[in-house]
Amino acid sequence: MSTISDVAKRAGVSTMTVSRVVNNSGYISQETRERVERAIAELGYVPNALARYLRFKQTKTIALILTDITNPFFTTIARGVEDAARDQGFSVIFCNTDESETEQTEYLQLLLQRQVDGFLLVPASDSDESIAALRARGVPVVLLDRRLSVGEFDSVRCDSVQGAYELVHHLLALGHTRIAVLSGSKAVSTAVDRVAGYTRAMCEAGIGEDQHLVFYDRFTQGDGYRMAQRALAASPRPTAIFAANNFIAFGAIRAIQEADLRIPEDISIVTFDDLPQLWVMDPFLTVVTQPAYEIGHKATELLLDRLAGEGPVETREIMLPAELIVRKSSGPPPTVATKL
Repeated sequence: MSTISDVAKRAGVSTMTVSRVVNNSGYISQETRERVERAIAELGYVPNALARYLRFKQTKTIALILTDITNPFFTTIARGVEDAARDQGFSVIFCNTDESETEQTEYLQLLLQRQVDGFLLVPASDSDESIAALRARGVPVVLLDRRLSVGEFDSVRCDSVQGAYELVHHLLALGHTRIAVLSGSKAVSTAVDRVAGYTRAMCEAGIGEDQHLVFYDRFTQGDGYRMAQRALAASPRPTAIFAANNFIAFGAIRAIQEADLRIPEDISIVTFDDLPQLWVMDPFLTVVTQPAYEIGHKATELLLDRLAGEGPVETREIMLPAELIVRKSSGPPPTVATKL
């Protein structure tokens, strides 16, 4: 591998001159610049960007730690992050924790060793123990999609309580009274908040929360399938299911189909998070859709502001609006539909 000294020797200049050409700093005559650039091309020299950035106490690299990169909600967030970072000359390292605190801790330690400038993090749980080292080192952190019950961090997310409330209120308005909720882990803020929105809507309707119809597990298709099987086994069976995210909904639909039930004639289903329009020719699910791209883009802007020493001293929480989209998967319960 060629070194800066090899380039200097080939071009007949000093290493300082080569450095000035590479960093585009200081005066260099056009003839000298062209000679150095020709030597760089001939030798295939690659400048050590990391060493150069460290002189300015920045690597121009940020980390994005997600819980499930296969979920289109998070891949869209990642695109927003990448676009915002690239606009400011930053690179992004992507990591996936699979909702594991252990993997999250390992990634944080590894990335601290790599001296990334800051972190964009979807917390694997409500605990901040694994990111305490970041606060101790003064490394900027912005939370996406979720909150932590302790510690103060910049964050960008949607209102999960309100979004869940709107979905369940929609089902109640259709005439449903037995509504099951399939949520993620109790250790994850979005799972708890979405059940809270469900409970608020049910209580306002004078029904109250039925503990036998509230299920917690993980935000995966497999867990959605198993929770839906348990919900469908209840007696009397629920007439509607509120899935706390799209992957849970996919698993629930599989369980509903295996039970030879029709959607929405026999049972309605609604969920958080839509699918990209290019994925679905005829959108089916009634959803609360979150502006995933904007969440990623805005969170990155907050982080880069911190790195530039800009913005207010106090932490900032940005709550972006979600949108209820009513489609074919929700309709009146069977008894109401028959009367209609």
